[in-house]
Amino acid sequence: MSTIQKQMFITEKQEVGKMVKSVSVGLLGLGTVGSGVVKIIKNHQDKLIHQIGCPVEIKKIAVRDRSKKRDVVLPEAVLTTYVEEVINDPDIDVVIEVMGGVEETRQYILQALKNGKHVVTANKDLMALYGTELLSVASEHGCDLFYEASVAGGIPILRSLVDGLASDRITKMMGIVNGTTNYILTKMSKFNRPYEEVLAEAQALGYAEADPTSDVEGLDAARKMAILARLGFSMHIDLQDVYVKGITGITEEDLNYSKRLGYTMKLIGIAHRDGEKVEVSVQPTLLPETHPLASVNDEYNAVYVYGEAVGETMFYGPGAGSLPTATSVVSDLVAVMKNMRLGVNGRSAVTPQYDKCLKDDSEIYSKYFLRIHVKDQVGAFAKITSLFSERGVSFEKILQLPLKQKDLAEIVLVTHQASLKDYRDVLQQLRDLEVVEEVKSSYRVEGEGAL
Repeated sequence: MSTIQKQMFITEKQEVGKMVKSVSVGLLGLGTVGSGVVKIIKNHQDKLIHQIGCPVEIKKIAVRDRSKKRDVVLPEAVLTTYVEEVINDPDIDVVIEVMGGVEETRQYILQALKNGKHVVTANKDLMALYGTELLSVASEHGCDLFYEASVAGGIPILRSLVDGLASDRITKMMGIVNGTTNYILTKMSKFNRPYEEVLAEAQALGYAEADPTSDVEGLDAARKMAILARLGFSMHIDLQDVYVKGITGITEEDLNYSKRLGYTMKLIGIAHRDGEKVEVSVQPTLLPETHPLASVNDEYNAVYVYGEAVGETMFYGPGAGSLPTATSVVSDLVAVMKNMRLGVNGRSAVTPQYDKCLKDDSEIYSKYFLRIHVKDQVGAFAKITSLFSERGVSFEKILQLPLKQKDLAEIVLVTHQASLKDYRDVLQQLRDLEVVEEVKSSYRVEGEGAL
């Protein structure tokens, strides 16, 4: 490059930087996360200016009730009950969506993107269902659409996958991505407390919603795993591609037997790739007590990532809360602002590299925990072992205990690695077996030998 070309390049870069004197932001929503975003922008203004060279102005915030008391102080003129005043304002550069909802919110974000506004969202439901569409529209209109806060609150897992691990090939991601269920299982396991009691406590503390269905049935975690799998595997994964099982059926007996066998029960999201095929699931899973995820307790989240080059890494931190989640939102805002100064907005969205290719049940391998009640009679256990043997499923650990009912016994076992198809066939045949009174519970086992 000649001296003249270098000077032209430097001048061009300087001119791009000069074009952005300040960034005007509009918010959709001013709840827990929205209030945190406002606090960080106001209190960290010097940091933001240092990072990107210009101030950030909160111009408008759409709320449902302007008179509601809030823990942030704002000029009255900033609040509006009309979303259109945010998404259609020509002076607003970036729209931050923290209002929640799906269908109506999708239309707002589409309109904002078509108006040439960059969007930052914390909405996992929206991105799990319509992420591909929204990213496509953002790219068409030269806009950024970032959503770091949608998966694990304050943990920068998405940016780590897209940037920090961009050169690696991710083979597996497994993690605790729902703080509510992790809090409930922690208290149930450590203090032998019943599910209903701990759920009520979690609701009183604000960790669980009045209607906790999305959390406890695994739907919230499933949406996050769909987003993670889509990014980590560069493959279009739909929400319906995720197998989901919640925690409502877990009993104190299940947890006690898990501990007795050296395991800890967690609601684990798993995204695993073998060659071109993937599996994605969310389900209660037994982990060896030595596994790093086994020590992640209460409302905390963690994601364990396996890469062919990097090996094993783990990302840990608060998965929810006003300021942790708002930190991820504002970090996305900083990324948008840096792109504005460089003139490269709308170029970060990458279309999936691979066609969707899901494993079938015969290609998914794991160990399994099984608890059954059987008739306490001669030959009962032999019939059960014979059934397992016919499908090539062997046992790694076995407990056999008498029950208070004299005619019944309880068998608790952990299998060796088996295909999901073979294991499900065994389960079905067990239920039809005359000596089996009831299949009480069944869970996946991960960790040792799981890869």
